[in-house]
Amino acid sequence: MDQQLDISTRDKILQLLKTKGDLSAKEITEFIGITSMAVRRHINTLEKDGLIESKTIRQPMGRPTAIYHLTEQAETFFPNKYHTLTLDLLSELELDAGSEMVDRLFDRRGESLRRNHATKMQGKSFAEKVKVLAEIQNDNGYMVELEKNSENEYTLMEYNCPISQIAKKYNHACTCEMKMFESLLGAEVGRTECLAKGDKKCVYTIKNKMELSH
Repeated sequence: MDQQLDISTRDKILQLLKTKGDLSAKEITEFIGITSMAVRRHINTLEKDGLIESKTIRQPMGRPTAIYHLTEQAETFFPNKYHTLTLDLLSELELDAGSEMVDRLFDRRGESLRRNHATKMQGKSFAEKVKVLAEIQNDNGYMVELEKNSENEYTLMEYNCPISQIAKKYNHACTCEMKMFESLLGAEVGRTECLAKGDKKCVYTIKNKMELSH
């Protein structure tokens, strides 16, 4: 019960900072109505979790005051309908220009991502490239787990897909992701499970092309 109360209080602090803007610990305490010691404990936890940051404001009189605000990471805790807007726009494009134009849009996005990440792969071994790819996907919210099967084969699992709602309707997005993996790694990539198709995760098998050619 105490843990649920803690989570609820932290949620209230996040919502306060979202709706009221930057606040001091004293102001947060007044809004929520709990002890200042309890508020500071929650603030410390939220700072450690990377959800809020502080800046020091110097007062005309008295001590400088710490003012708290949400980080970019905290924005993921609030509801958004970005995928709904994106789906609406893609549907309009499909009506006006056909499904081929939508596919081409995903192809261009995939190529743009590939170019952005290609420099990170330069001069690296196959194993290093696979690890860099896992880090890239993790940074983009895919919740990646990487398993090494052998020197030349890996299994990459993604437990989250930030564009799953879009990929469910437009599977070409998944095809483009796999092509990007193949290009960045110089590898043979296969997919055995897919979140957009109702599986619990996306699972990719990655095999070193250099080894396959021997």
